[in-house]
Amino acid sequence: MDTIIEKITGDSGHDRQVIQKAAAIIKKGGLVAFPTETVYGLGGDAFDADAASKIYAAKGRPSDNPLIVHISDISDLTELSDDVPEVVYTLAERFWPGPLTVIIKKNCRVPDTVTGGLDTVAVRLPDNETARKFIKASGTFIAAPSANLSGRPSPTSAEHVAEDLSGRIDMIIDGGDIDIGLESTIVDMTGDVPVLLRPGFVTAEMLCGAVGEVAYDPALMSGVDGEVRPKAPGMKYRHYAPKAEMTVVEGERGAVADKIKQLVRNDISQGRKAGIMVSEENKDFFCEGEMICLGSRTNPEEIARHLFGALREFDERGVDTIYAEAFPLEGIGYAVMNRLLKAAGQRVIKV
Repeated sequence: MDTIIEKITGDSGHDRQVIQKAAAIIKKGGLVAFPTETVYGLGGDAFDADAASKIYAAKGRPSDNPLIVHISDISDLTELSDDVPEVVYTLAERFWPGPLTVIIKKNCRVPDTVTGGLDTVAVRLPDNETARKFIKASGTFIAAPSANLSGRPSPTSAEHVAEDLSGRIDMIIDGGDIDIGLESTIVDMTGDVPVLLRPGFVTAEMLCGAVGEVAYDPALMSGVDGEVRPKAPGMKYRHYAPKAEMTVVEGERGAVADKIKQLVRNDISQGRKAGIMVSEENKDFFCEGEMICLGSRTNPEEIARHLFGALREFDERGVDTIYAEAFPLEGIGYAVMNRLLKAAGQRVIKV
């Protein structure tokens, strides 16, 4: 399969043609990667069970890992569920369009292949103009996980998508680099209390400010038992993983730097190429190893935006090991640590 890549340029006539071409592919049951404000998504018709199966096949994704259905208007919720709690509309009015996914009871229109066999569906309205125009033009809703091979770091550029999926999908809409760089926050709205299943740019503090009490899924910062059926993307399987073995080092700033330097020197002495993932404040501690600076600890949004790109850059540099400093578990830093721990397979050294 030849994968078409079309760039969004800002020229309204050209961009309209690109979106119409992508919409035509969706209507024929094909797959299109498209930009959102979080990461690039791999889209197919949310009401087409065969399209969902193609998404799983293209990504090499386990079929019990649910997809997120992307809509273009809050009113679309009633097309997916016959039981939308009023609190969902409270969140939608506050955070949509935006990087928030809600889990609600699905209706019979939504294929089981989209929901991993569950009776719930994950829904979001993206805050990206190209994405919303694409959804509208398709005449349906778009089921879309991140547009990468399963387990790999999520794509924040069209180049990342092409690296993983060229030849596997019909088209890539190149909308440039992504603004946020982490996948959407996911909240389960099917119980009495909203449950945070995946942290993201919409933080727990923000959710509490909108709806009051929010519970945390116990698996957010740890592994999940292999027998548990995931209710949302990213809960069960290893995600965001670079090719190298990765370890997170946690503790006081100086002690963390000393430990990472010790680990890097040990690797170098044994002929291994070591990567270091650090903040702007700590980069001057290191003079050995392949270092990538994510940004300032005072700007966690910058760190989040650069995280997945850094993991892919380490792959390109061919490192054997990666050592990452830990970040505070507050605000979007909670989401950053969630992704780092999953990328590291929960390998943590505390000093």
